[in-house]
Amino acid sequence: MHFAALPAVRAAEAPAAPSLRDDAVELSNADLLARVEAAAGALHARGVRAGSVIALALPNRVELIVALFAAWRLGAAVTPINPVLGQTEAAYQVADAGAVLVVAEEGTRDLGAPSVLLDELAAGDRVLGDPLTTIDDLALLIYTSGTTGSPKGVMLTHANLDAMTASFVEWFELGAADHSLLVLPLFHANGIVLGTLTPLRAGGQVSITGRFSRDRFFADVERLRPTYFSAVPAIYALLSSLPDDVRPDTSSLRFAVCGAAPMPAESIERFEKRFDVTIVEGYGLSETTCASTINPLHGTRKPGTVGLPLPGQRVAVIGEDGRHLASGEVGEVVISGPVVMAGYLGRPEETERTVVDGWLRTGDLGRFDEDGYLQIVDRIKDMIIRGGENLYPKEIENALYTHPDVREAAVVGAPDPVLGEIPVAFVSLSADAAAAPDELDAHARSILASFKCPARIIVLDELPKNPVGKIDKPALRRGLRVAS
Repeated sequence: MHFAALPAVRAAEAPAAPSLRDDAVELSNADLLARVEAAAGALHARGVRAGSVIALALPNRVELIVALFAAWRLGAAVTPINPVLGQTEAAYQVADAGAVLVVAEEGTRDLGAPSVLLDELAAGDRVLGDPLTTIDDLALLIYTSGTTGSPKGVMLTHANLDAMTASFVEWFELGAADHSLLVLPLFHANGIVLGTLTPLRAGGQVSITGRFSRDRFFADVERLRPTYFSAVPAIYALLSSLPDDVRPDTSSLRFAVCGAAPMPAESIERFEKRFDVTIVEGYGLSETTCASTINPLHGTRKPGTVGLPLPGQRVAVIGEDGRHLASGEVGEVVISGPVVMAGYLGRPEETERTVVDGWLRTGDLGRFDEDGYLQIVDRIKDMIIRGGENLYPKEIENALYTHPDVREAAVVGAPDPVLGEIPVAFVSLSADAAAAPDELDAHARSILASFKCPARIIVLDELPKNPVGKIDKPALRRGLRVAS
C-alpha cells in the first residue's frame, strides 16, 4: 500500500463512507480527497516538491492528517512537531529536518521557515497527475524525546509504513467496520501509524478527540462507538481513577492497546474487570515504525509481558558479546525486519551504532519466556547498580503496584557515597487513598529481597509526564539532584 494514493483509492471505492472526524468537522472519503488535493495545491504553490520536508506545528485535528497526505501527494516528507515545545526546541526541529515550510494555526510563533495557515491550506488549486512518491522515499521524520543530547530525527520510509500497517491489519483482523478513537498525540508514530493510517488502510475510520480528557473519554466512546483505541499506562491509570459509579457502555470496543511503557499486570486486570475492555499490551519504538510485539487478541494473553513478535518481524535477546540468548536469559532486545528505520537524519555514526548487521539495538533489557512471550525488564540505562548488585527498577515498581492504594510508581537511581547508587521510589496514590511511605515500604519488603527495596519512598500528587504520557524519569532524577 502506498499511502500517497490512499485518499483517492478510498474515494473511488466508497465516496460517501466516513473517513476522518474531529470535534469540528466530519469528512467522508470524497471530502478527504478534496481536502487533500486542495492542500497539495497550496503546498505546491509555496514551493513544496518531491524530496522536500514540511513541518506540521498543529495539535491533533483533521487538518494535520490532510496536510500529511497532501505532502505525500507531492513526494514530500513530513515532520510533526509537539505543540507544547518551546520556540527554541521547535525551531531546532524545523532546522534539523530541513523543513521548507511550516503548516500552522493562526498565531503560531516564527519557527525559522515560511508558514502556511490552515485557511490557506484549504484554498489551494487542485493538483493534477499521479502521486510523485516511491515506496522507498522518506515519509516521516519522527523526533525522539532527546533525554540524552539533542533530539534525533528517525527516518521512516513509505515502505516502513506499508510493512507496519500491514502487520497491524493482520494481527488485529481489522476491516471496514473498524473505527479508531485517537487519543494519543499525532507527533509520534503510534498516533499516526496505529491510530490513523492502519484503520484507513483497512477501510475503516478515525475519530480524533483532541487533547485527552479523563472526564470526556467514555462519553466519546458511547457517542462515537469506536472498535479500538491505543493509549499509554498513564491514560489507563487516569481512567481507573474515575469515581466508582462511572460505568460506561464499552460494548463497541473489540480491544484496547497499551504501549510506550510497561503496564503492571495488576493495573491491566483492574481496568479490564471494571470496564469490560480487553487490553493487549505491546512494545515498540519510533525506530521500528511503531510496534514489534503485542499480546494476541485470541489465545493466551499474558499481562506483564508485551506479547509475541508481530508478523514480518524478528525479535531476539542478545548478550554483551552479541550472542543470541535462550529463553529465560536477560539481554538486550534487538529487532530486524522491514519496519526498521532508514536511520537517524544526518547522523550516520549513531545509525551505525544502533542498526548493526540489520538488527536494531533497542537499549532495552528483556527476556523471552518458554512460550515466546517477551518481557521487558528495563532500560539498560535505567538499571541501578547498588553495591555491585544489578537492580531493575521495573521489578521494584511492579511490587509497589500490587499495593491497592498505588496508582503510579517510578523508581530511579540516586547517587550514594558508599553503594554508588540507591533506588528511590516515587508514587502517586489512588483517589481517597492514604497509604504512608512506611506502609508502602513494608509492602515492598514483603515481596522483594531487602537489597532491592527502595531506600526512600516519596509520595507525590502526580508523577511528571513527558509529552507522550510516559512517566518522566529524567525529571525525577533532576529533582533528586537538586534536593541533594
